[in-house]
Amino acid sequence: MIPRIRSAAVALGAATVALALVTGCGEGAPVTFDTPRSTATATADKPSKPQTSTADDPQTVFPTGPKASFRTANTLDDGTKIGVTTLAGAKSGFTGKVWVWAPKQYFDPKYAESGFPVLVALPGGNGYPKNYWMGTDLKLQSSISAWSEEGKSLPFIVVMPVLNPDDKYYYDGSDIPGQPKMGTWLAEDVPDFVRANFRTFASRDGWAFMGSSSGAFAGLKAVLQRPDRFKAVIASGPDIVPDSPLWSGHEAERQANNPEKLAKALGAKPDTEENRVYLAFQVGTEEGGVGRLKTFVKDYTKGPVKTRLHVIEGGRHNAKTYVKGMGDGSIAWISRHMQAPIPSP
Repeated sequence: MIPRIRSAAVALGAATVALALVTGCGEGAPVTFDTPRSTATATADKPSKPQTSTADDPQTVFPTGPKASFRTANTLDDGTKIGVTTLAGAKSGFTGKVWVWAPKQYFDPKYAESGFPVLVALPGGNGYPKNYWMGTDLKLQSSISAWSEEGKSLPFIVVMPVLNPDDKYYYDGSDIPGQPKMGTWLAEDVPDFVRANFRTFASRDGWAFMGSSSGAFAGLKAVLQRPDRFKAVIASGPDIVPDSPLWSGHEAERQANNPEKLAKALGAKPDTEENRVYLAFQVGTEEGGVGRLKTFVKDYTKGPVKTRLHVIEGGRHNAKTYVKGMGDGSIAWISRHMQAPIPSP
């Protein structure tokens, strides 16, 4: 597996510019992701019931509220905003920051009655107190915008929560006994928050993860652990076994969060549409772990577990390498298996 010191290096190397950018300007003016329909169906202090469209897309669910208060973290060249808010997780009990970006199609009146697919983007390293995907230097959001125009990608809503509750330990995106419930935070509280504030899809066809290094592990594990809620992941340079020192004395719980065990169990189930998950792995030729990922793909691509391995020539263990790999095919592959927004007639 990739040592944790390498996971920390990807956070330092890839996020330096993003952190400097945010530190220099702070959180900016208020920003809203409301559209005419979402403003009408959710209020800040009285949640509405989920409303499902009966026209073109029966999967669309409108914002349920309560509405979060966002401030501008960054602005892209096309004028779209990356907003940030603080989320108190009702189920995990953990409170942390979440950054969100919605593509320009989200605000287009022709999509006012449609949900949008969600991509939960997780960083490598500690992922605290920032999620480095919120910086514009890595060009994740601007690339998704361009790829969606080119037909390579769906126009995802990108959600970027903090990965860990502090910068001292790794929590493996899991509910480690006696520790903050980061598995519940990532897989339940964050999606609940997105549904409260954005037009989404009711089914798992509209929900995916992406991440690098330790964040790739957390996203991979979440999809394998909850295939009824999430359909796909782009896991770049991932760890593939839980190795936080906080698991000491909790071996049964650690194995319940082991992607190898989870993939084996899911692979033994019937290969039906409702069971299928799509695991897009990425790794650079200049980093370790190519052989390990090839072994994982060989051993666990069975039944409903579908995989794709993209080896990035000259790629290193950093976020910019992984964004390039996404454009080379990984984002297109998961997009083909997910729900696209549907324009009104």
